[in-house]
Amino acid sequence: MKVLAACLMEKGAENLKKEASSRLQTVILDVTDSGSVSSAAKWATDIVGDAGLWGLVNNAGIGVPMAPNAWQTKADFAKILDVNLLGPFDVTVNLLPLIMKARGRIVNVSSCCGRLAVVGGGYCPSKFGVEALSDSLRRELRDFGVKVSIIEPGGFKTQILLLELHLKAVEHLWSNLPSQIKDYYGEHYYQKYVDNMTDQLAKSNPRLYYVIDCMEHALTAVHPWTRYSPGLDGKLFYIPVSYLPTVLSDYLLCRSLPKPAYHLR
Repeated sequence: MKVLAACLMEKGAENLKKEASSRLQTVILDVTDSGSVSSAAKWATDIVGDAGLWGLVNNAGIGVPMAPNAWQTKADFAKILDVNLLGPFDVTVNLLPLIMKARGRIVNVSSCCGRLAVVGGGYCPSKFGVEALSDSLRRELRDFGVKVSIIEPGGFKTQILLLELHLKAVEHLWSNLPSQIKDYYGEHYYQKYVDNMTDQLAKSNPRLYYVIDCMEHALTAVHPWTRYSPGLDGKLFYIPVSYLPTVLSDYLLCRSLPKPAYHLR
C-alpha cells in the first residue's frame, strides 16, 4: 500500500519515515487550520490522481484538560472540540471527492468516552460528536459505496493519557478558580480527584496494536465493522454500562467520585 501520513510536526514526520518503507510519504498537517487542511488535500490529490483515495483514518486527538466542568472555560472546551471534532470534519470534507472516487473507507477514531461520559471537559462531548458525525456520514455515503467505521478504544497508553500533562492541567485549573468555587469543592476534593486520575491513568493498556489491528481491519476487510471496541475496559465496562438505565449508570460512575466540602447531607 501507498501510505500518506499526516504529522503535526517535522520531528514526528522524520521519526515515522525512519520506521517505514519508501511507500510512505508525509505531510505536515494542523487539523485546526483550514488552510493547512486544504493544502494537505491538494497534496494528496496530486499523488493519488484519478485512482482516488481508498482510506482515510481520522486519528488526531487531545484530551487535556479533563476536570470538572465547573473548573473550565469556554476556551478549554473549544480547544478540544477544534482538534477532536471540527478538525476531522474539515479533513473528511476536503478529501471526500477522492474517497468517493475510489469508493473507499473512512475510519474515525472515537473513544469509549463517546458512549459514556465519565469525565468533565470537552473530551467526552467531542467524542460523542465524532460518533454522530460518523453515523450521519455512513448513512449519507452508503449509496456511493463508501463505508464508515468507528473505533472506540478504551484507555491506551498514548500521549493523550500522559499523567504529567493531566496533572499539570488540573493543577492550573484549580489554582485559577474563583475562591467561592474552591470553597464549594474544598481542598480534599481536589486531592482526591488527582488521586483518582493517577490511579485510572496507571491502568492504561500498553498494547497499542489492539487499536491498530482494528484500523487495519476497517481498511482492508471485505465487510468492515461499523464499530470496533479495542480493550477489555471498553468491552466489559464502558459499553455495557452505557446501555444500563440512567439511574444505574449514574450510581456506578458516582460512587467513586470525591465528595465536595459543600454537599447535600
